[in-house]
Amino acid sequence: MPALTALRKYAVPLMTAALVAAWDLATKAWVLRNLDLYEVRTVFQGWFDLVHVRNPGVAFSLLANLDPAWVRPALVAVTVAEIGALLCFIWFLPGRGPTPWGLGMILGGAAGNLIDRARFGYVVDFVDIYRGGFHWPTFNLADAGITVGILLLAAGMIFGNKESDAPRPAADR
Repeated sequence: MPALTALRKYAVPLMTAALVAAWDLATKAWVLRNLDLYEVRTVFQGWFDLVHVRNPGVAFSLLANLDPAWVRPALVAVTVAEIGALLCFIWFLPGRGPTPWGLGMILGGAAGNLIDRARFGYVVDFVDIYRGGFHWPTFNLADAGITVGILLLAAGMIFGNKESDAPRPAADR
């Protein structure tokens, strides 16, 4: 793969990843500076609050009650492996359509949460969505980026990456 083609293929996912990670880390820094642990700030009454919580586990606080002496290094190692896999996917998967955007969002979200876990031993969560008896588990912007990224990957698989399915000129092969 010529250098310019490789650069183009990596540009969208890596720039997207950098933006997602930066946005995630900036919002977490704001939460750490402005909200005490478990402090709640209502944004939209009955719908959306900001609340500073710490999640030593994974999604939905799974593994949070296990021994952090082995959970933390295991989660850091798994996340580093995931980031490596995402970089491989960027290399092998289509470079057009929603796929590079999705991979970039997942990569940025993984990086944002990895930085938290490596620095603190937990992930800072703060987005609290609820309505009536429904209460979604508290999350952060890295988690939102990962979720949107997965949806974009699914869209690429379901609807195809039409531009990348066309035959490529010999120079791009």
